[in-house]
Amino acid sequence: MFKTVLSNEITAKKRIKLSMLAIACSIFALGACSQSEQSNSSDTSGAKPMGNSHLTTLEKHPHAAQGEGKPVVYQVFTRLYGNKNSTNKAWGTLEENGVGKFSDFDVPALRSIKALGASYVWYTGVPHHAVIRDYTEYGISMDDPDVVKGRAGSPYAVKDYYNVNPDLADDPENRLAEFEALIKRTHDQGLKVIIDIVPNHVARDYESLSKPLGVKDFGEADNTELEYARDNNFYYVVGKSFQVPESENAYQPLGGEAHPLSDGKFDETPAKWTGNGARAAQPSFHDWYETVKVNYGVKPDGTYDFDRLPKEYANKSLSEHAAFWQDKSVPDSWIKFEQIVHYWLDKGVDGFRYDMAEMVPVEFWSYLNSSIKNKNPNAFLLAEVYNPDLYRDYLKFGKMDYLYDKVEFYDSLKLLMQGKGPAQALEDIQIGLADIELHMLHFLENHDEQRIASPGFAGKAEKGKPAMVVSSLISKSPSMLYFAQDVGEDGSEETGFGDPSRTTIFDYAGVPAHQRFMNNGEFDGGQSTESEKRLRAFYERLMQISANHPTMLGKYQSLHSFNVKNAEMSETNSYSESQFSFVRWNEDKALIVVSNFSDETQANLTVNLPISLLSEWQLSEGSYQATDLLNGFVYNLQVARKRSDAFVSIQLKGLESAVLEISLKEQAK
Repeated sequence: MFKTVLSNEITAKKRIKLSMLAIACSIFALGACSQSEQSNSSDTSGAKPMGNSHLTTLEKHPHAAQGEGKPVVYQVFTRLYGNKNSTNKAWGTLEENGVGKFSDFDVPALRSIKALGASYVWYTGVPHHAVIRDYTEYGISMDDPDVVKGRAGSPYAVKDYYNVNPDLADDPENRLAEFEALIKRTHDQGLKVIIDIVPNHVARDYESLSKPLGVKDFGEADNTELEYARDNNFYYVVGKSFQVPESENAYQPLGGEAHPLSDGKFDETPAKWTGNGARAAQPSFHDWYETVKVNYGVKPDGTYDFDRLPKEYANKSLSEHAAFWQDKSVPDSWIKFEQIVHYWLDKGVDGFRYDMAEMVPVEFWSYLNSSIKNKNPNAFLLAEVYNPDLYRDYLKFGKMDYLYDKVEFYDSLKLLMQGKGPAQALEDIQIGLADIELHMLHFLENHDEQRIASPGFAGKAEKGKPAMVVSSLISKSPSMLYFAQDVGEDGSEETGFGDPSRTTIFDYAGVPAHQRFMNNGEFDGGQSTESEKRLRAFYERLMQISANHPTMLGKYQSLHSFNVKNAEMSETNSYSESQFSFVRWNEDKALIVVSNFSDETQANLTVNLPISLLSEWQLSEGSYQATDLLNGFVYNLQVARKRSDAFVSIQLKGLESAVLEISLKEQAK
């Protein structure tokens, strides 16, 4: 199902996540995963590639940017971001290891985020998820460690969609009001708010204390005597009770610490299907056993219990999608999630990041997203979709704004950073995504991926510098940063559930490199090392280009293969598959971007421009000043007589990049 690039190079955790997705899709005969491959899709043919976005210029980006460039999303793991405690005891309690709070996002913190070009803050882990800490004095039921991953719990096992994680509040009783205050503070700094919605699954012990009048809990009205019914919220293993998975590698909840509910049992009769689609009453240790699968009207045999979108809806507007569903009867889970997102929109949330979106039918997304956009046309909708064959379905039928560009661009960029793959793959991928490049969000880190500085990825944070230049400047799509990426955090802490290389999402922890930048709440890098300060300054310069430079909305052309061929015919030019180059331009300005992925200095690097580009830019014979926006150096672009040739000769240190700005309105010297 997934392309070959996945087979060898994705991380162990992502292998599990993707394999579970493949299992879930096969369980439903791809019914919940593909608009173009479904067995009962005679009225659809899938969304087809259309046009070439690389050759167009936008007057304004569809979503908010700081300046004339494009949006930058800054992802924070909310419980970790403001934590000043550096104990980092494995399986440590909140009292031992500390926890970040909503209140930690004060004006200095938000300004430090904005300095990285950010226009959106994705607050990860806000909805109330299962957590071990005892909050019974606030009427919250205890969560069972046998079905919670880590001590602090996974943010993707949501327990109450109508409230927020009590860990994050100074006063848990007042937690919702504290988050509303954070929304206001964020908006006051000119930033917008994104939170997670996890439609595929919920916590095994879902129970909302805060749901509005008239709203029922997931599963509250289910007929549990049936494996499936259209308006059941869950699937059931009729006649069997849930059994906790058999542990592996001597795993014990809470590291073996005693807990009144930790007894290897969890009361659930009948058992529900597990979040990744596993149907056994006893899921495996590698299943998403802390969650249960939500039913969207996909029958166990993969056929559908709802109306299908006709194929022409790939090219219809949001209002036409909304009108299509207006007189249709839809499964109850669709309505519940519509109620949830409208609740948060009313609170001032500006957008959503959808977890594992391709495990939910594309028709549901048409229904939900058209409803969201009717309420807030500027809402930012980002989806986790890993199958490239489904990208256009979820954009065109599902009406997503953006998808992760992981499986092709990120994975190929990672191989290049590791010295295991060629730069040519990046050029080829951009050609293949030319019609949807605006919609493919780029990143190098997020909560699922290894830290760049971890040994399993690149081993040092500086390896991310040329990659981030390419990732953030190559397209019109938004760029995303993960907190502490900009100071080189390596994710090496042993914190409890899971292994190092990723910053934990399951336990209480401090993030050392970020804590040094945070400097006890000053957010000024006062305790950062010199290398961390240099890295942070690099990220600030780069991301300001991404957010503010008008060529980010302009045209794109790769220079890579053209320059590899030219270098092969030269005895002095060192350009190779360890470099990558491209241009971005509008009517007034052009950027020539060159990144050196090698650790070695390239003293004789000549970047040539094709004649067709010179003609479009209408450059005449002579010399044009090319100013490096990253480093301040000034070079000269030389254009030969009759536009027969053009080149710029530069020197790049190991892992260095140049972003050369040229005025297309100035006369040659």
